[in-house]
Parts: sequence; structure tokens; C-alpha cells
Amino acid sequence: MKTLLILRHAKSSWDDPGLRDHDRPLNRRGNRDAPRMGRLIAEQDLVPERIVSSTAERARTTAELAAAEWDFEVEVETTRALYLASPHAYVDVVEDMGGATESLMVVGHNPGISALALHLTGEVEFMPTAALAAVELDIDDWSELGSAAEGRLIAFWRPKALPPD
Repeated sequence: MKTLLILRHAKSSWDDPGLRDHDRPLNRRGNRDAPRMGRLIAEQDLVPERIVSSTAERARTTAELAAAEWDFEVEVETTRALYLASPHAYVDVVEDMGGATESLMVVGHNPGISALALHLTGEVEFMPTAALAAVELDIDDWSELGSAAEGRLIAFWRPKALPPD
């Protein structure tokens, strides 16, 4: 069994219209929600062994802020392949980067991140910013992800549904 955490980046800022989409930072709400989701991951005992994120500023920062809430350091690996990626691109990246770990978290963008959750579980249709889906997969190796039967949605959280800090 493997566990895949699927995290959409937190809310980003549109304050600087001159910035490229790839370079947009988190806004105030995003900077609040990313650590909240990190704390939730720790509270639920779901801290992943590896994290792979889109190279976009908002996704990378979301991953780093979430990981900063854990008792041990988990390196945030990045790949441009997850920037505005399709669900199949996420599967390809996980198959290549998953290694022998039991748990992995991907951090990325809509619509691909929502489509990935739907593709793997048949349940999650839309992931708002900073939403987190935890998926259990009956596979022995991440290289089997593309050919795996549907995963089982363990839990799904939206930051707005969490109790206030």
C-alpha cells in the first residue's frame, strides 16, 4: 500500500500584473492556509516521506510552508513538469520520482490537480486552493501508479472547513 497526498497550492496574489504567472507569490490567505494544512497533515499522521512540487512560486512556497510544520525535515523537490500539468503528467512524475517511499505528496495547480484526484479516486471533483486529498493506493511500487486500479480516498480537507486557529 502507498499513500499519495495531493495538495493544491494555496491562494496566490494577483497584486502585481507585471509578474509572470509562474512567479506569482502567495497572498495573505495563502500564507495562512499553507501552514494550517501542514499542521493538519501532522495531526492526521500523514507526513509524507517525499514531496514533489511544481516549480511555480505559489506551489513551491505552499509545499515549504506546509513542511515547516513537521517535526522532521522533508526536502521539497521541484519539477517544471508539474506546472499547469495534466493528471497524466502527475502520474508520470510520481512513477519516476516515487522511489521506495511509502508516502509521497504532490503540490500543484488546477485543473490538473483536481483531475488527478478524480482520476485516482472517482470521488473528488474540485479542489479549491490549499485543499488536500489523501489517497490510499493498492500498489507495491510507485511505478505501478499508471496501471493501478482506483485508489481509495482516505480523507479530503478544505482550509475553509477547518476550525480557526
